Amino acid sequence: MQNHLSVLRNCPFFTGLHEDEILSILHCVQAVEIARQRGAYIFRAGDSTEVMGLVLSGTTLVIQEDLWGHRNILSKCSAGDFFGEPYAATPGAILNISVVAEDCEILLLNIKRLLTACPTACDHHQKLIRNLVSVLANKILLFNDKVTHISKRTTREKLLSYLSAESLRQGSLSFDIPFDRQQLADFLCVERAAMSVELSKLQKEGLLITKRNHFELLTH
Repeated sequence: MQNHLSVLRNCPFFTGLHEDEILSILHCVQAVEIARQRGAYIFRAGDSTEVMGLVLSGTTLVIQEDLWGHRNILSKCSAGDFFGEPYAATPGAILNISVVAEDCEILLLNIKRLLTACPTACDHHQKLIRNLVSVLANKILLFNDKVTHISKRTTREKLLSYLSAESLRQGSLSFDIPFDRQQLADFLCVERAAMSVELSKLQKEGLLITKRNHFELLTH
């Protein structure tokens, strides 16, 4: 765990805590470190869980998929990001999402230990709960952004909504997105072929330049 302290220190969940406090907390919440290869399921829809995941390295995809394999990507988590918090915080809740690994190391935390009286009466217990509320609130904002993008009527409008929001979030007209083209299509709930056509049109119209997952928005 010492190898990942730099990730943990920068994680919003541990904001305001020292290294020794973080290590104490990991013991309190029965933290378990696991590694998963690309394509492996960490959580699967239909199950329930008492733990939330924290990405230590690599990435994971939070997805919804139907019986026919159609995939809707809700978010992509990289080092320092959490997944599964709302379900772990609701005893008996059934997952309607799956979490799939992309060659990653994960820390599983028993969130139930945070929501009950701490047996060791640690001073940082209340701070952790406040941090958890902040993490959940930020997740709601991210999902609100996704709803904004996919509520647009056309593939073109969805692309422009997402790229404009990413540009503002990253504070630059030139930026990388966390998705490859298929993942971007799944995130925006559009067909990849139709999305590729629209990206080509937007480039020809001089609205953007793109190569793989890099975009530059043009405003002149």
